[in-house]
Amino acid sequence: MPGVRLTALGTYVPERVITNDQLAEFLETSDEWIYQRTGIRERRAAAPNETTASLAAAAGAALLSRCRIAPEAVQMVIVATMLPDHPFPATACQVQHRLSLVNAFAFDLAAACSGFVYALEVAAQFIRTGAVANALVIGSEVLTRCVDWTDRSTCVLFGDGAGAALLEASEEDQFLAAVLRTDGSGQDLLHMPAGGTALPATAETVAGRQHFLKMRGLELYQQVVPMICEVIEDTCKKAGLIPADLALVVPHQANIHIVAEVAAYLDLPLERFVLNIARYGNTSAASIPLALAEAAAAGRIAADERVLLVGFGAGLTCGATLIRWDSEFIYDEPGAKPRR
Repeated sequence: MPGVRLTALGTYVPERVITNDQLAEFLETSDEWIYQRTGIRERRAAAPNETTASLAAAAGAALLSRCRIAPEAVQMVIVATMLPDHPFPATACQVQHRLSLVNAFAFDLAAACSGFVYALEVAAQFIRTGAVANALVIGSEVLTRCVDWTDRSTCVLFGDGAGAALLEASEEDQFLAAVLRTDGSGQDLLHMPAGGTALPATAETVAGRQHFLKMRGLELYQQVVPMICEVIEDTCKKAGLIPADLALVVPHQANIHIVAEVAAYLDLPLERFVLNIARYGNTSAASIPLALAEAAAAGRIAADERVLLVGFGAGLTCGATLIRWDSEFIYDEPGAKPRR
């Protein structure tokens, strides 16, 4: 079977910045209150004409402008998102059209904040079986449109952005191991009650603010930390490694205290974790590719080092994938303009 390489990343974040001080203008909160509890200073917000699909396409365009693959050579597109443009068609279909990926099939993957890691593993398996030679995997979210801006416990957490990765067939497999887990018993800890077949939109659901994200933060925190630690240890074990062998961990950017607790449990220095939550907040499926691109751009990863990506979120879902870094990797910093 062919192996799989991660050969390029592209990112996009909206221009508009919302700081904690700006939120304090209409919420009973402060920069200090938010930062101490979350590690967040600011987040990005999509412009009125921007959507999950347009952010995803911008990240994909940034990637394609920097690597050797032509749009017509792309064979598969997966968009990981928990807030698509429409219930159907898939956001990935819009991205495929916008980027002129005329020979690619496309679909969405819904695993919330674990979505990008789940999508990487799905794409890797398609490549290993020989079904495709490459895949474009994108995490994209416009979460500022699903938060209740009167609820300071949730609206301060989330931001918008997108990150794209190109996976290609290779003689040597760069993807060393992956573990995906789900615990559906915690599905109501982070959810959007209305808008689906269980609770279709009505005047009552709108008046009851049931189309906004709802979260039981403390319970979620208590359940995801053990899941994350277990998934990281199991992924390392699957690859014949231990957590101490990891050069870098790129976690989903949900809360600085979650990451700190995981680092302490694994006996790893916090400096070994990539953190950009202060500037972007929680961007769900987009957070890992955004953080990974920043780490690559900053020169934090050397060739042949082991890098672990770990996502966790609504569902409850959790997943990790372990990558041997490639010296030929092409990266992009969030917000950078495409080069042609």
